[in-house]
Amino acid sequence: MEREIRFYGTHFVDFYVQQTVKVQQKIEFVFKLIQTVKMVPERFLKHLTGTDGLYEIRVECGSNIFRIFCCFDCGNLIVLFNAFQKKTQKTPKQELSLAEKLMNEYFSEKEKNKFAGGKGR
Repeated sequence: MEREIRFYGTHFVDFYVQQTVKVQQKIEFVFKLIQTVKMVPERFLKHLTGTDGLYEIRVECGSNIFRIFCCFDCGNLIVLFNAFQKKTQKTPKQELSLAEKLMNEYFSEKEKNKFAGGKGR
């Protein structure tokens, strides 16, 4: 089983390029795991309760914790939205709101493209 990871917008890429090489390597390791392992442990990928299909990719590097919001589309496609460094127990509301907004935009655009004769047909 091979999952494909895509970025929606620039939020994740903007976050990624600001990280140290060590953090980038750990993020890439977790991506590789998610792409290739059939049953991804919850410690790396977890559905967010109370959301409509939003997941978080969980990355730990040393004592730092990072979260990358994403969703599944068409089974094996994972779409990445925004990311942040977790500094408290609770997920910041503005990050979660942004992820939900981006996910809704992604599916709206996909639907529009489908009806406009795009790839969805």
